[in-house]
Amino acid sequence: MSWLVTGGAGYIGAHVVRALIEGGQQVVVYDDLSTGSRDRVPDGVPLVIGSVLDRTALDAALREHAITGVVHIAGKKQVGESVEKPAYYYRENVTGLQTLLDALGDAGIDRLVFSSSAAVYGMPDVTLVTEETPCKPLSPYGETKLVGEWLINASARAYGLRAASLRYFNVAGAASPELSDAGVFNLIPMVFERLEADEPPRIFGDDYATADGTCVRDYVHVQDIASAHLAAALRLADAEPGTSLTLNIGRGEGSSVREMVEHILKVTGREELLPVVTARRPGDPARVVASADRIREELGWSARHGVDEMIASAWGGWRHRHP
Repeated sequence: MSWLVTGGAGYIGAHVVRALIEGGQQVVVYDDLSTGSRDRVPDGVPLVIGSVLDRTALDAALREHAITGVVHIAGKKQVGESVEKPAYYYRENVTGLQTLLDALGDAGIDRLVFSSSAAVYGMPDVTLVTEETPCKPLSPYGETKLVGEWLINASARAYGLRAASLRYFNVAGAASPELSDAGVFNLIPMVFERLEADEPPRIFGDDYATADGTCVRDYVHVQDIASAHLAAALRLADAEPGTSLTLNIGRGEGSSVREMVEHILKVTGREELLPVVTARRPGDPARVVASADRIREELGWSARHGVDEMIASAWGGWRHRHP
């Protein structure tokens, strides 16, 4: 099959592109380069510069490259920014998906892998989050991902779209330094930034109802995220029309913020910088850990990389970007 990967020049998208190629798939990258980089696109892989809001550019890319399926990763993903700019996030994430689905329908393309998020769950009060856990997103970002899933499910019912919506948990790591995350929005790069400034890492609250009082999260290596996309793409190749899967991508194991910080200090050799505890951040749930049973049953997929591998590879990427 020939897959168009929207957002394929971004951090997660570039890893997905490589996983698809290694899995024997033909790939075309479609990206507006607002946060992506040409340098992440492998040699020989076509790059189409365009927005998912641009129907003309989408139609041309689907037609000219004989696309048979789409992996839709393009979108805006910063929770805080979405609170400040809700209309912008709905336009980019929801209207962008609507435009893409219209283009797919008119082109007769019926296979879609959708990049969703654990943000759809909000603050679940459960030990393990299953796909049946009620969705109560806390931010416009999470809302746009949930609305996107609804739109995809309705399209599957209406005209036989074959789709998989993949709910990522906390993504970390890199397959190689040049593919690392350039943003400083998640725990690991935020700690790296503090270490680079010779400042102790911060822990936001240590009075949660967890074993050590700090938040617990399910961290997943980006290579595992990418391999899940490949597994979903292969599953859809032979799926019945109207198939619409919703799957968590997680390890099913929780790590507390304090445990993660201690791992980071050990990997980077900065154990002398003891973390400092500051006030809680608004809206941080105590525990969000995936149940990974369904994706194992549906796709035969499970995560292969552990926390130390995530941190070591992320640190290699950080040093590559901050020599």
